[in-house]
Amino acid sequence: MEPGRPAGAAVPERDGGRPASSAAGGSRTGWDAFVDDFLTATFAAHPDLATWAGRHELDGRLPDWSSVGLASDAARLRGTATRARAFDGERLGTAGRFERDYLLARIDHDLFWLESARSPSTNPTWYANALDPNVYVTRPYAPLAERLRAYTAYARAVPEATRQIRANLAEPLPHTFIEVARTAFGGMAAYYEDDVPGVFGAVPDARLQAEFREANAGAAAAMRELDAWFANGERSATDHFALGPELFAGMLRDTERVDVPLEELERVGREELRRNLAALAQACAALDPASSMEACVARVQARKPLDGPVVEARRQLDLLERFVREQELVTIPGDERALVAESPPYMRWNAAYIDIPGPYERGLPAVYYIAPPDPAWSPAEREAYLPGWADLLFVSLHEVWPGHFLQFLHSNRSRSRLGGVFVGYAFAEGWAHYAEEMMWEAGFNAGDPETRIGQL
Repeated sequence: MEPGRPAGAAVPERDGGRPASSAAGGSRTGWDAFVDDFLTATFAAHPDLATWAGRHELDGRLPDWSSVGLASDAARLRGTATRARAFDGERLGTAGRFERDYLLARIDHDLFWLESARSPSTNPTWYANALDPNVYVTRPYAPLAERLRAYTAYARAVPEATRQIRANLAEPLPHTFIEVARTAFGGMAAYYEDDVPGVFGAVPDARLQAEFREANAGAAAAMRELDAWFANGERSATDHFALGPELFAGMLRDTERVDVPLEELERVGREELRRNLAALAQACAALDPASSMEACVARVQARKPLDGPVVEARRQLDLLERFVREQELVTIPGDERALVAESPPYMRWNAAYIDIPGPYERGLPAVYYIAPPDPAWSPAEREAYLPGWADLLFVSLHEVWPGHFLQFLHSNRSRSRLGGVFVGYAFAEGWAHYAEEMMWEAGFNAGDPETRIGQL
């Protein structure tokens, strides 16, 4: 339930179409220019990130995932870190020092996944966000003809990107990684063929349509070839996916600045598990004292939304927002709303997520996506996959009110350009999970045990 490239919507104009700087001027001028240069270089290396953030001058481009391109990106990051450390902390002031440390942490984050974890060689999903075409297809950031031009350029870039992916990934891959990759990349091929033409069909320009058809067919063929490559890799796939303790500790340190020993983290986690299990037993006893905990949870999960999860989620968002506002639980910095929609098939690996336009966008809606069950599954599997009413309620809470959506309304208004573009994963997920229990403790649904079971 991670946000799908999160950031907020309908942000007021700031600083000529860019997020306002955290600088007060004077001694911060050199640092502000450095941050601008870092963002410009980052967007050039990762044009998909620029498009998500709302910097549409780089639309249609994909990163260079060749060995030379990856090495160049790593060198850029290391050079930037060296120059950032050279800034005089006293002259930067408190806010400037924090922003410098934040930038260095982001660089360590990227270098960890690029080099330490070797993600380009080990994990197909490292490529998935950059290849997601949804921003061109569904986000109304420009007239349809302009988005068609951008999508066509993107589609032309897909075949080379898939060749680079195959060249980078080292077999054997874990079974689970291949399963997700086939859902994502194979699903994109179907999306190109089945869904995209209908979206852009209203553009009357015959030349644009001809260019689109050619590029789209090439992209679909490349994705099907990549999917077949993953299918072939299933014969040698393994179950070895774990990072291991040393790399896991490095991930915490480099990506989130967490240096708590793993033994302590495990102890705290098991304590939390015991607390939650005790609370679940108490809630089940209140709901049905004669049932086992397993039967109690199954009963709650069996109460499916009558009109399906998308329609029910829309109702839930109204209830959740009203409660947050009435209880004044957290500041709401605007009057934006989130839409709810069924996710595209290639995103079925993520049961629910929210796509929130980036900090350079203006007046665009966020979309809370809920994945449908795979039609290839049996009726029993499809029914089991659909969330129960109480489970869905806390997914809606996590993704929208007062979870990710509300948080990114704030981060998109950050006076730091870095803060608007980069949001720490642990903080984003930490807030969303904290908000789930916070809403229960604040009295949402007035002590109803089914609601509590859904939260737990």
